[in-house]
Amino acid sequence: MIPVITIDGPSGTGKGTIMSLVAERLGWHSLDSGALYRVLGVAARRRGVALEDAEALVPIAETLSVRFSAGRVYLDESDVSTEIRTEEAGMCASKVAAHPRVRAALLDWQRRMVREPGLVADGRDMGTVVFPGAPLKIFLDASPEVRAERRYKQLKEKGLDANLAQLVVDIRERDERDRNRPVAPLRPAEDAVFVDSTSMSVAEVLDRVLEEVRRVFPEPVL
Repeated sequence: MIPVITIDGPSGTGKGTIMSLVAERLGWHSLDSGALYRVLGVAARRRGVALEDAEALVPIAETLSVRFSAGRVYLDESDVSTEIRTEEAGMCASKVAAHPRVRAALLDWQRRMVREPGLVADGRDMGTVVFPGAPLKIFLDASPEVRAERRYKQLKEKGLDANLAQLVVDIRERDERDRNRPVAPLRPAEDAVFVDSTSMSVAEVLDRVLEEVRRVFPEPVL
C-alpha cells in the first residue's frame, strides 16, 4: 500500500508549509486540497455562479480542469496562483466546501493523487474523510490571533492589502463555518497527533512532525 501522511487544521496554522517541507524531505508527492477548493471558487465566480448554489456548483466541480505544476496552479491552463491566495478566495473556498455534493465530486480527484513513493496531503478533512486509513495523521492548530498575524505577514510579503483586525474576525468566522458544516466538519481524526503551533517556529513544527514520521514508518524514509 502506498503510504499517506495527512496534515489537517484550520486556516493559518502553517499546514501547507509543513506539508511541502515534509513532502520535499521524503521525496513524496504533495496535495494541497485547500487550493483545489479555492480554484473551484474562482471557477464559479468566473461563470457567474453563486457560491450558495450547490446544484450549479456540482457540474463545475465534476469537470474542473486544474493543474499543479512547479509550485503554480492553473485553471483551464490560466495561472491563478496569486488569485487563489487572497482572503476573498479563502472565504469563497470555505463556502463552496460546505456543500456535501461538491465535496463528494472532488473526493475521487483527491484520492487519485496517491502515487508512489507516497503522498503528503493537507486540508481540513484529509485524515477524517479523504484518507481515513492513512498511517500518520497530524492535526495542526494555533490561536486565532497568531494565525491572523501569520496570514497578515504572508499577504504583505506578496504585496497584497491586509487588515490585521479584520483577519482575526475572518478567521474566527471561517473556523465556525468549517467546524459546524454538516459534512466533513473540521476536527481531528481520533488517531491524529495534535500539534499546537502557537508558540512554535516552522522549524520546530517540522521537527515535531518528522519525529512522528520516524515513529510510524519502520523503514528509514529520511
